[in-house]
Amino acid sequence: MAGTELTRDTITGRAKRRLSRALGPWGVFFKGFVQHPVMVGSIIPSSRFTIDRMLSRTDWSRCDLFVEYGPGVGTFCQPVLDRMKRDASLIVIDTNPLYIDYLNRTIADSRFTAVLGSAAEVETIIAAHGHDGADYILSGLPFSTLPDGVGPAIVDATHRVLRPGGAFLVYQFSAKARDFMARRFRRIDSDFEPLNVLPCKMFWGWKDAG
Repeated sequence: MAGTELTRDTITGRAKRRLSRALGPWGVFFKGFVQHPVMVGSIIPSSRFTIDRMLSRTDWSRCDLFVEYGPGVGTFCQPVLDRMKRDASLIVIDTNPLYIDYLNRTIADSRFTAVLGSAAEVETIIAAHGHDGADYILSGLPFSTLPDGVGPAIVDATHRVLRPGGAFLVYQFSAKARDFMARRFRRIDSDFEPLNVLPCKMFWGWKDAG
């Protein structure tokens, strides 16, 4: 490589790193969206209003394991950790190594584990970390745009791994997510958060106790 080309590449790399630092998590989130738009539900992270409403029905006193699919840059991670018991665990699963690397660098909590993998493999993933079931599973994955068969496989695995009385928490821009959930969950509560970009639909699929 010629000296001028090397200098140009070095300057470009430095500029990209400065821009990334300036944008912080928003820049990382946007980069992940550009790389894998089908796997990311939004171009920007969820609002605090969405976070609070989505987590409001969780019984934290009975939550030993909370799982999140598609955590992105961790918009929900710290709010979940802030609410969890000291001996509870949070496992997040994402297919994008950019997000997993960012989370591992920015979240220092012994209760937190970030895993590179598919949500459809949730049973294998939590077993590998010493758990036999999850109490709550949160997902912002865009079910309507996932590859054929992936959405149903995720819902099936989620229902199997949830403990009785647990719930599958889903936030989406489309109500189609409810159709996927209805494959396995007989009771599904719904709500709506207008203070989000875009306005967000929310669903809680409950696994029957006993």
